Amino acid sequence: MEKITCGTWTGQLGQALAPRELEALLWVAQGLTTKEIARRMGISPGTAANRIETVLFKLEVGRRIEAVTKAMSRQIISPLCLVLAGLLAMHAALGDTDPIRRDRRAPERRFVETRIARKAYAFDHHA
Repeated sequence: MEKITCGTWTGQLGQALAPRELEALLWVAQGLTTKEIARRMGISPGTAANRIETVLFKLEVGRRIEAVTKAMSRQIISPLCLVLAGLLAMHAALGDTDPIRRDRRAPERRFVETRIARKAYAFDHHA
């Protein structure tokens, strides 16, 4: 099967989506907006929105994130960074002797003190 790669995601052709729809879905998985997708694909924002709506319809979902997760579960798309994540996990499991690694400190707690000043008014009551 042929593959399409967009950014850090790759998609399988021939699995329920047309090539341009798959490309739009891969850009959605990257987290791009409709206008950014249109610029990357060289089409108008309206056409990009139509492609995304067609993807949502074909995958029978209502939101973009649902389309990405359903496409991942059906193995239509997959991130390229899985290999990198696996290597990082193996490195962490083998040993923690990296001298360059720096752990983050816990954030310091900050307190805000607010003072409310009220003026006291004297009322004279004449009886």
